[in-house]
Amino acid sequence: MPTYVELANSSYLDFASWRTNADAPSGGTPLSTFSINVALVLDRANDPTDLLASNWATRQAALADQGAIWSTYGADPTAYTNVVSALADLHITTYDIGGTADAQYISSPESRTIWVNVTQDNFTTLFGPGATLMTVDVASPSPGTGTQTVHYWSGNLSLPAELADNGVTGLWFDSGDFGQYPDYAPPPTPGVTLPQGWQSPGNSAGTATVNANPQTIAQDYYNFPLAGSLWDPTSPDAVMTGAIGLVEPGVGTALPGDPTGSGFQAALDAYRTSMGISTSANVISVAGGGQEYPTPSSPTAFNPAGERSLDVGVVTAVNPQSTLVVYAGSGTANGAHGNAFTAYQSAFWDTINNPAVITSSFNYASLSAPGSPFLIASNGLYVDAALRNISVFNDAGDGGSGETFGNGLPNASSTHNSPYAVIVGGTSISTGSAAQGDSTLSDLVDDANAGDLPTLWQLIAGGLMQLPASGDANRLVETVWNRYYVDGTSIANPRGTGYIHNNTGASGVDISQLAPAYQVAFGLDPMTSDPSQQPGRGIPDVSANAGGNMLYVVPNAAMTENQNDDGTSAATPLWASLASQINAVFTDQGLPNLGYMNDLLYTAAVISPASFSDITIGNSTSSFLYGGGYTSDGVDITPTGYGYSAASGYDLVTGLGTPNGVLLARALTEIAHSQIYFGSVPDLIDSNGTGGWTSGTAQTLLLQTTATASATVAVQTGTDTTDASSTAHGPYAWTSQLAQQSLQSDFDSDLLALFDGQAQGSLTQAVVASGDSVSVTFNGNTTVAAQASLSASSGFADFYADSGNTVRLAQSVAVAETANGADDFTVVVRMRQVAGADLSLMLYEVDDYNGTIGGLAPGQAGYAAAAATRAYAVTGGGTTIAGPGDGNAGQAQITGVDAGDLIAMQLTNVTNDDTFWAFSQANEVVGGENVAHLWNYGANTWGWEDLYGGGDRDFNDLVVQLDFTSTAGHGWLI
Repeated sequence: MPTYVELANSSYLDFASWRTNADAPSGGTPLSTFSINVALVLDRANDPTDLLASNWATRQAALADQGAIWSTYGADPTAYTNVVSALADLHITTYDIGGTADAQYISSPESRTIWVNVTQDNFTTLFGPGATLMTVDVASPSPGTGTQTVHYWSGNLSLPAELADNGVTGLWFDSGDFGQYPDYAPPPTPGVTLPQGWQSPGNSAGTATVNANPQTIAQDYYNFPLAGSLWDPTSPDAVMTGAIGLVEPGVGTALPGDPTGSGFQAALDAYRTSMGISTSANVISVAGGGQEYPTPSSPTAFNPAGERSLDVGVVTAVNPQSTLVVYAGSGTANGAHGNAFTAYQSAFWDTINNPAVITSSFNYASLSAPGSPFLIASNGLYVDAALRNISVFNDAGDGGSGETFGNGLPNASSTHNSPYAVIVGGTSISTGSAAQGDSTLSDLVDDANAGDLPTLWQLIAGGLMQLPASGDANRLVETVWNRYYVDGTSIANPRGTGYIHNNTGASGVDISQLAPAYQVAFGLDPMTSDPSQQPGRGIPDVSANAGGNMLYVVPNAAMTENQNDDGTSAATPLWASLASQINAVFTDQGLPNLGYMNDLLYTAAVISPASFSDITIGNSTSSFLYGGGYTSDGVDITPTGYGYSAASGYDLVTGLGTPNGVLLARALTEIAHSQIYFGSVPDLIDSNGTGGWTSGTAQTLLLQTTATASATVAVQTGTDTTDASSTAHGPYAWTSQLAQQSLQSDFDSDLLALFDGQAQGSLTQAVVASGDSVSVTFNGNTTVAAQASLSASSGFADFYADSGNTVRLAQSVAVAETANGADDFTVVVRMRQVAGADLSLMLYEVDDYNGTIGGLAPGQAGYAAAAATRAYAVTGGGTTIAGPGDGNAGQAQITGVDAGDLIAMQLTNVTNDDTFWAFSQANEVVGGENVAHLWNYGANTWGWEDLYGGGDRDFNDLVVQLDFTSTAGHGWLI
C-alpha cells in the first residue's frame, strides 16, 4: 500500500465554500458509483514571480522566447515523468498526455497538468484510505425552502508520496457535484433597513433606456481607436484585429438541435448583418470533448448559451475583423463536465490559434480557500496565461458586494480575480434623454441643464464632453450598474430577481490574496467594508457599460433573433475588444502585443488620467444573511449593508474607471516605447531604498502646490530649501485629467469656458543636482510620493499630504521618447487655447534638463537667439506654431526630432508682444521674483499662463501636449 501525504486545506469546504464559516457536512451515505476527472498540477521548475514583477518591457523581452519560458517555468520533466509512471503503477487512467491544443484535456509538462479519471474503485487509491465520497441531504439556508443534496468528502485529501514528492501540489475537479455548501454560520452581523425605491441612481430610465449596438457603445461613448473606415470591414482602410478567445464552457458554439454548432457561422452572420456588417465572421470552435446546448431549469436560471451569445455579439460587432475562437472546455465525453477551469486551460494553451486576447464571464468554484490545492491550481492557470503573453479579461461578476453568498459579509471570488487578469466591473451610461426619464437622476439633470458648476465638474470627470441639452443623445452621466430596488420588504429588479441573482457588478476585496504590486504602486491598500477590514486584491481593475440605462443589442441564447442584454458579461468582451484594437496599433508601431499588462493600465491612469472616465456615482451594496424580514428571489433574507460606493479616483466598484479608447491607446504606446527603448533615461526621482527619494539627474524642477486652504510648504533638495507655500487653489482649478481631455477636438469649448479663470496654487522652481535628496513637508508634516514609481519616468512626481493637498515636482522639458527609438521623427503637438490673445509657440532643443544651450542658461544674454537656432521645423513651414484661437483645439507637427532630444518651449503673446519661457529665470521679475508661466499636467502635457506678471494663474491659456509615438506606422492615433 502506498505511503500518503496529507494536503493542507483540501477539505470539501476548502474547494468552493471556505467563507461559509460553517461546520463541514457529516453523515449520509457513501456514493456507490461515480466517475470524476481530476487535474493533478505540479510545481514549476522555477518561480516566475520576479519575471512577472518586472516591468512590461523586461517581460516582453523574456516572453518572446517561448521555448525558453516553458523549459524554465514548466514542470521539471523528470518529476512529470515520475508522476505519470506512478499513476500507471496505481492503475489510474490519464488523459491526453502531450495531446494537441484541441484535445479534450490539457496534459503536458509545460502546463504542469496531468488529467486523470477517478471512480468509486480508485478514489481512495489516489486520495488516501480515509477519503470517501458521501452524499447527504442538507436543509436549504432559507427556512421552509426544502433540502439540497450535497456530495462531499470528509477531512483533507492525501496523495501517494510518489506524487507529492515529485511536486504535485494542485488539484482541480472537473465536476459539478461540489458546489457551494448551502449551510452558513455567519458572524454576528446586524441587519440594516434599506431605503425604499432604487438602491443606486442611474439605472431606472424605463422606456427611455437606450438599446445600442455594441460598436456604437464602443465608438460613440468610449472613443475606441478603430472607427469609421478603420472599423468598416468593407473599406480598404479596415484594420485587421487579432483573434479573440472566448471561454464558453460546455456550450461552445452549440445551438438548439445542433450540438456541433454547424449552423453557428450562419447565425452569427445574420446578427452581423443586423449590425450593418456585410462580411462573414470567422469562427473557430475548440471543443475536444464535445459541447451541448443547455436547457435552463427556469426562466430566471443562468443560461450559459445566453452568456455565449452576449460575448460573441459584442466582440464581432466591435471588432468585425477579429477571428472568434470559442472554447467549450472538456465537454461531456469520458465523464467530463465542461467545468470552466477546463475551458480556461484550453484557451490559455491553444498553441494552434494563439489568441492574444481572451475574455470570459464564467467563474468556477468561486470560493476556494487560500493555501488550498484548488487555489494553487487556479492561480497557476493564470500565471500560465501571463507567461504565454495573453491579455485575459474576466468579468467581476454580477453578484454585487455580497457575491450572492448569504454569509452576511462582503465577498469576492478567490478563483476569478487573478492579478494576471484584468477584472472588469459594470456601469450604466445615461444619455440626456435616458437621464430625463430616470427619476433617480432628476436633480442631477436639472442642475446640469442649469449650468451648476459642481455638477458639471463631476460630470466632466466622468466623461461629459458637451454642455448638456435637454433630452439629447449625448452621454450625460455614467453611474454604477445596480438594478436593485426595494418595495416594502421586497428586494427585486425589473426582471424579478434580487440579491441572490445577478443585478450589480461584483466589487470589493479578494481577501484570498494580497494586493498586487501595481495596486500598491498606485497607492492603494484595499480593505473589506465589514468591521474586520481585511486586506486583499481590489476589484475591479476597470469598468464599462453593463446595462441599466443603456443595453447591448446582441443575439439571444439560441442565436435566432436579437435581444437587449446587460451585465459585466457585456463590459468584459467590450474591454477585450479594445485590447485587441490596441494590439493592432502596437503591431502597426512595431511593438509586441500587450500580453499581461495590468501594470500598464495603472501607470496610464497616473500619467494620462484622461485615459479613463472617473465614475463617482452609485454603489454595489448587496450583502445579506438568510432568514429575516426581507424577501429576495422568493426567500427570506436580512440585508447587512456591507458594500462599496463609487468615489473620485480608483474605487472598489468601478476600479480605475471606464476607457477613453484613443487616449488610453496613446498612453499605452507611449509607455511601451518608453520602457523598451528609453530605459536608460534618468527618472525624475529615484528611491533611496529607505523610503526617501533622490534626484535622478541635474535638473530644473517646477514645484506646483495644490492646496485646499492656505498652506506652508517646503521643498528640500539637497541642502537647499525652497518655499512653495500657497494660498488655496480655485475650487475648479484645472486638473491633469481636464487639461488632457480638453485636447480632444470635439470637447465643447463652451463647457471649458465655464471653468476658466480658476487659479492654481503656488508655482515656483528649484535647480537640483543629480543625487540630491528630495523631500516635501506640508504644514510641517511629511508627505508621501505614493505613485512616484509609476510617474517618475514620465517627468513628474506628486507628493501627497492628504486629500486635495499635493505638491507636484515636474521637469520643465520633454524627453523625445520616440516610437522605436527613431531619429528624424515627426512629433504631434496638440493644443487647446482658452485665452483671447494671439499666441505663438516655439519648440527647441536644449542640452540638458536645466535648459542650457551651448553653455548659455535660460535668461542669459544670447539665450533667445540660441534657442531660435535650435527651433524645430513645423510641418507646413516656419519654426513657430500659431495658437488655435480662443476656445479652439488645434494640432501641428514638428519634424527632425531625434530619439532622446530634450525639448523646451517658448510662448509668445503676439497681441501684447510678450515672450515667456519654461524656465522662470528667463521671465519677467515681479515683486523681486521671476514669474513662472508653465504648469505640468501629466505626461508631456503642460498649461501656459499668457499674461505678463502671471495673469489669473489658471494655466490653461494654452494647453500643449507633445505626442512622440502616434505618427508611427499608419498614424491611426494621430
